[in-house]
Amino acid sequence: MIVWLASYPKSGNTWIRSILSTLIFSDNENCNFDHLNKVPRYPDRSHCEGLEDDLSDINKIKKIWLISQSKLNLDNSIKILKTHHVNCKIGEYEFTNSENTLGVIHVVRDPRNIITSIKNHYVLKSYEEALKFIMDEKKMIGTGRKIPQIISSWKTNYISWKAVKKNYLIIKYEDLIKNTELEINKILNYLYKLHDFKINQEQISKVIRSSSFKDFQKLENENKFSENTVNLETNEKIKFFNQGPHNDWNKLISKDIRLKIETEFKYEMSELGYL
Repeated sequence: MIVWLASYPKSGNTWIRSILSTLIFSDNENCNFDHLNKVPRYPDRSHCEGLEDDLSDINKIKKIWLISQSKLNLDNSIKILKTHHVNCKIGEYEFTNSENTLGVIHVVRDPRNIITSIKNHYVLKSYEEALKFIMDEKKMIGTGRKIPQIISSWKTNYISWKAVKKNYLIIKYEDLIKNTELEINKILNYLYKLHDFKINQEQISKVIRSSSFKDFQKLENENKFSENTVNLETNEKIKFFNQGPHNDWNKLISKDIRLKIETEFKYEMSELGYL
């Protein structure tokens, strides 16, 4: 059964994924990216082998969402899958269902800070362009090079995963910044209830101490991170770990952009305590 590590892009998903994969799948007490494939991204080409030849067409991919997940679940083991996909339904085709999903770890972040990371990550020319990105209800990523994922708008993505009632845990990026160990322990205690394993607190503390943003930047600069996006105009890798906790919307976005975000996402941001 699948436990989804779900989030809108640039919400801290990779940070949590790195810590969990190191803690669960490694004896190494230094957080690293060596075991990220143990918490793989979904959908991935490896999940679709033998199910569909054309993996560029979302109208064909939607037909194999549940089939590919059922195939992954044939071993009857619990697995954690990272996704930015909106939890949607297109016609009769659901992204996932209760037969394949055991639970959701839902990572959220203030969209006023997401927009600044989105601008860098997707090489957008302006904050106006980044604003259109996070408000686009039909937004897809991964087109061209990877399997397309429908992420929709920040609001719809958040609402879609919040609707999952079965074993649902929400983690705010801002809380993760303030007290990383507390939030990671929340996630581990959640997982302990679903799977019979334990990790001692000393190991947890050591791995977390090695998971600072500076540590990740250092690993990325040493070419030990392989999930960068690429600027298609220059063919250069885009820094994944760009600003992190130093990303401050107060200093980066205009009042006009801020007000548009706060107006469009007012209810959801208030619900999360961002307003």
